[in-house]
Amino acid sequence: MSALQFLREKAGVLVAGLIGFSLFLFVVSDFFGKGRGQRLKQKKYYEIGQIGGEYISYQDYELKLQNLLEIYKLSGRTNIDEATNESLREQTWQQMLREKILDPQYKKLGLGVSTEEVDELVLGNNPHQIVQQLFTDQKTGTFNKSFLVNFLKQTEVDETAKKYWLFFENEIINDRTNTKYNNLVSKGLFVTSKQAEFEKNLTANTVDFSYILKNYASVPDSSIRIHESDLEAYYAKHKENYKRTALRDIEYVTFDVIPSDDDIKQTEQWINRTKDDFSTATDPVELINLSSDSRYTGSFVPISSVPDNLKEWAKKEDLKSVFGPYIENGVYKLAKLLAVGDRPDSVHVRHILLSTGNTRSLDVAKHQADSLIKLIKSGTSFETLAMANSDDQGSAKIGGDLGWFTEGKMVLPFNNACFTGKKGEIKTAETTFGIHIIEILAQSKEVRKYNIGYIDRKITPGSLTNQKAYSEASQFAGTNDTYEKFIKTIAEKKLNKRVSNSIGPQQKTLPGLDNPRSLIMALFQAEKGRIILDNSQQAVFQVGEKYVVAYCTKVQEDGIAPQKDVENDIKFAIMKDKKAELIASEFKKNIGSGKTIEDIGRSMGLTVQEATKINFRSYTVAGAGTEPALIAAASAAKQGVIEGPVKGDNGVFLLVANNITTTPGEDVKLLQNRLKTTFQMRGTYEAYDALRRSANIIDKRYKFY
Repeated sequence: MSALQFLREKAGVLVAGLIGFSLFLFVVSDFFGKGRGQRLKQKKYYEIGQIGGEYISYQDYELKLQNLLEIYKLSGRTNIDEATNESLREQTWQQMLREKILDPQYKKLGLGVSTEEVDELVLGNNPHQIVQQLFTDQKTGTFNKSFLVNFLKQTEVDETAKKYWLFFENEIINDRTNTKYNNLVSKGLFVTSKQAEFEKNLTANTVDFSYILKNYASVPDSSIRIHESDLEAYYAKHKENYKRTALRDIEYVTFDVIPSDDDIKQTEQWINRTKDDFSTATDPVELINLSSDSRYTGSFVPISSVPDNLKEWAKKEDLKSVFGPYIENGVYKLAKLLAVGDRPDSVHVRHILLSTGNTRSLDVAKHQADSLIKLIKSGTSFETLAMANSDDQGSAKIGGDLGWFTEGKMVLPFNNACFTGKKGEIKTAETTFGIHIIEILAQSKEVRKYNIGYIDRKITPGSLTNQKAYSEASQFAGTNDTYEKFIKTIAEKKLNKRVSNSIGPQQKTLPGLDNPRSLIMALFQAEKGRIILDNSQQAVFQVGEKYVVAYCTKVQEDGIAPQKDVENDIKFAIMKDKKAELIASEFKKNIGSGKTIEDIGRSMGLTVQEATKINFRSYTVAGAGTEPALIAAASAAKQGVIEGPVKGDNGVFLLVANNITTTPGEDVKLLQNRLKTTFQMRGTYEAYDALRRSANIIDKRYKFY
């Protein structure tokens, strides 16, 4: 037996044990050594939030986000702009919230969806609304079960289709489970007859009353003494009132990257070289699209829409000359007249769109267009065909009618088909949307129009200019590494310092900066009074065409504010309470046997005011404004008896009910049923809201997006 074979067969366990023990020592030493600290630091860095005390990592969140993004793309929407990305990020976060909050509830209650239920929800007589939405025939507006069956067969051999379907199947299961949970909660809510009677009595009495008010402002602040113990006791009792969100203040200076004379000269030289090519080009449109900063638009415009500096040149209708170069808004431009002609000023058309993509190939769309055109020419109503076949749902409802429009409002192939054709013609156009069948219903009178092609080049800073601005910003950051130095240098050099306060973690704008999101993300990782650094520990941020050096000047963390930060608010509240006690004491001294509210008002120098038709559901009182305590006291008052003192929002009240009108109100049984329906409806969303509040959600997505 060879040595190798011996080791494999006889010493395998020993080697495995040794390797395992070595790995154990490595892991243990790493856990108790620097490695553990590094892992904890890394874990904190990648924390994107917490739900119910459970750590949520950026990696887990991003994985779910990418899965959702993939599903989104599978549905045929490939253009993902920032607004869509933001919407998908929010959708992913809400999905994670619901999973972390509701899944434990489902498990505890034994809620689930069986395989048989899923089959019934998909293939049953009353399929789930998601299934109905996916497999409804757009032409007939009815659910097509054969579409569904064929698609499910396709999932057996097509992995993409399978992934797409599993996403929707999971959504169906989640929705069904959530419905069961909501039903369980809402059906557990009930209104007793006593509760209904109580509710009825709240609005049974309508009160007319007189009242006097002594405002808190009438008591001088100097007469109130507040002790440290008062502040501490009030803060301890009312902590929840001082919850606040994370906010930051920032101060920054910018170093603009401005094109130098050499940059301007280089751009001028390029445009002059290009002028010769433009004047001799056999295909000027191709040259524009290959060399210009802006692509060729191709639309004809009347002389009134030609730029003022080009009007006289355009009127000469010289198709060989090139106008320019000239500068417009920091851009060098060349202009060449490509075509001149008499074209309608505006047109009125209708169309049928046969969109192309996952559901229909271009060849199929062309074939269908040919068939529809034959039907139109044989006398079939265009309007009827548009309503039944057009994928432009907005215009299909009105027979494909797009109304009147001027040139340049539609994509170029569609535009040219409309403005080169004649009234009554049926034309086709191929665009990025698909194949269009167009009927020209009417055209306005023809006017002289000009098709001008432009080659433009923006004057941009070169690499040397960029480097110079960066060096200046870098030197500033390096020599001003404390806030005191930062402020002193700004004053000495008379730099323009910008200040922005109360910045939220999701904010996307800062004064004078284009798209400063990276700076705001770094701001929420910075300490108060420290220079802001990016992930590479660099203090210079490139934001648009500027370099920025910034300091974090104030930090407000998410959660309950410390007592010292809200001390003024606490003092105001305590002062209000102490003033209320003094005023109430004064009222009590003046309430005597046989005294009317008018007597008390005269003795205290207060005006008696009137309020009418007040019940427990009223919101305001004439002369007093929004005063819930006064409304509640009036609703429960006995006629002719002075009630109070009542501590209100603006002062302390005394009142007397002059007239109480009792109405029969709603039947108790009907009210009971109505309240039960209301409570059960509220239960479907308030249960989740309550669970959500108790989950103590921490959202730190602002660190990464």
